[in-house]
Amino acid sequence: MKTAILITYDKEDSIREAVALCEAADYKPVHTVEQKYLNRPKFGISEEIVKRLEATIKRLDPDVVVYDEILKPSQNYNLASRLKINILDREALILEIFQSRAKSSESQLQVKLAQLRYEMSKAKEKVRLAKMGEQPGFMGIGKFEVDVYYNDIKNRMYTVKSKLAKAGKQRELHRQSRQRLGFKTISLAGYTSAGKTTLFNNLTGEEQQEGKELFTTLSTTTRKIMINHQDVLISDTVGFISKLPAYMIEAFKSTLEELTHTDVVIVVIDASDPDFDLKKKFQSCISTLNGLGVERDRIIFALNKSDLLTPDQIEQKAKQLKFEDVRKWIPISAITGQNIPKLKDLIAKLLETPKPVVKKKPVEFGAIYEN
Repeated sequence: MKTAILITYDKEDSIREAVALCEAADYKPVHTVEQKYLNRPKFGISEEIVKRLEATIKRLDPDVVVYDEILKPSQNYNLASRLKINILDREALILEIFQSRAKSSESQLQVKLAQLRYEMSKAKEKVRLAKMGEQPGFMGIGKFEVDVYYNDIKNRMYTVKSKLAKAGKQRELHRQSRQRLGFKTISLAGYTSAGKTTLFNNLTGEEQQEGKELFTTLSTTTRKIMINHQDVLISDTVGFISKLPAYMIEAFKSTLEELTHTDVVIVVIDASDPDFDLKKKFQSCISTLNGLGVERDRIIFALNKSDLLTPDQIEQKAKQLKFEDVRKWIPISAITGQNIPKLKDLIAKLLETPKPVVKKKPVEFGAIYEN
């Protein structure tokens, strides 16, 4: 495992998630710098912290510095030039994880598109910085002129998009085929590492890869299960995460759009999370689902890992998420099987409810949690 110096916010939830992201990308944090602010103009951090980092890097000799925020190209350039080490901001780190997790041809194309969008978003500033002459090869520009650089990215994006469009058409044909055969569909959604794949395995008897690592699932996996003596198709999807840029969501659109066509969406929530983490992750899920246009009345909220909590604690978690007015929520444990039969009953009832033909405008029912 490679080593990293981690720069993150001075909040427990931020530190936990940043460390988990590092580990998912196969980096071991050997030193952590905790800061209240990570958006200072020149380096993102203060000059004083940069000086301390110079000494720490000489002493520990890490492979990279991981910066748990989205850096401007100029900030990345300034830090890399000053510290003489590769800087991975939050976006670049997530892209590395995506690349290592992508197994299917479609997910590999989606990751490639996300990487190209990331490169394009930084292109103008990268070219300007490269022309300053200090690091002509900075961030992979080489000696490309600006028009050649842009055109190269655009051409590669066009090729990837074309291949993804074909995959999307194939996915649409599969949907139409399922509809003709009368199959109802269920999709699992939720924050990364909430236990979606564990629940998928419990419901299907499969042994898909699962674990505490972030983004265990990038490719949609679909299997047939029995609900109320009826064959139903269930799919596991890519997990959500906070501060995921719109272009990354867009890259995975062909996978995530399954959520808008499904009959039931089960949003898996890690009930064992501390209250602040719970609300933050829930808001990230709801914001993403709203953005995709998923209808609220098709959603079941599953408070997973409830075997780790008392009944009073579960009720308190439900109140934290304002589930008093939400009829379709249930505490479960994907590991022990707690309440899985009740979850299936809830799914069966929802499947019996006719799905509207015309989709309504998504309701911002998670907006109250925005910080």
